[in-house]
Amino acid sequence: MRRTERLFQIIQILRARRGPVTGTTLAEELEISLRTLYRDIAELVAQRVPIRGEAGVGYVIDSDFDMPPLMLTADELEAAALGAAWVAQRGDAALVRGARDLIAKLTAAVPANLRPVILDANLRAITRSTITADSFDAAAVRQAIRTHRKLDIEYRNEEGVSSRRRIWPITMAYSEQHRLVAAWCELRSDFRHFRTDRVRACNLLDDAIPVPVQRLRKQWEKARLARRSSATRDS
Repeated sequence: MRRTERLFQIIQILRARRGPVTGTTLAEELEISLRTLYRDIAELVAQRVPIRGEAGVGYVIDSDFDMPPLMLTADELEAAALGAAWVAQRGDAALVRGARDLIAKLTAAVPANLRPVILDANLRAITRSTITADSFDAAAVRQAIRTHRKLDIEYRNEEGVSSRRRIWPITMAYSEQHRLVAAWCELRSDFRHFRTDRVRACNLLDDAIPVPVQRLRKQWEKARLARRSSATRDS
């Protein structure tokens, strides 16, 4: 790894962590010596990157720090291109457009020497199944998650029985065959998963979700782990 790439990687690691990161942890992740790491940290500080901390304690970067746009490595561009290709095949209509626009913008904005990484990408997203079409615009679900608002849906289960649900969507999962919405269901007073191809109607409400979404996600994860543990014991 070139030093310039390593310096950017240090910034990325610090931005991704919420607490201080020790020099030893950074050195191990970057596969360099502590001495080299200390020199890199000193170089970043000299370039006015707002890193605080000291050897033996840990380093943090100011939360409002932002890197110059599109300072990307070839690996990062390939990851973006591969991810966008998969989304273009499995996402809803708005996400498909977003994936294609992302590649177009990256191609136009990156330095000329990196454009072949995108234009001549040798990585492919392969899918062997056709995703079931939705009967509504699933972008409404993503908007509800972003704005922390409730949804009113008409849902048909696998037996074909329809019911009206008011849900608090917290995350959306994409698989090879289906898209799933994880949400708190007011009707069942519990977390439920809804396949988007079984949603017959969907209305974005003005009502805000009354619980912080991060707390809901933690409760949902805890409930999932509990169900898995129970299933393992019963099997």
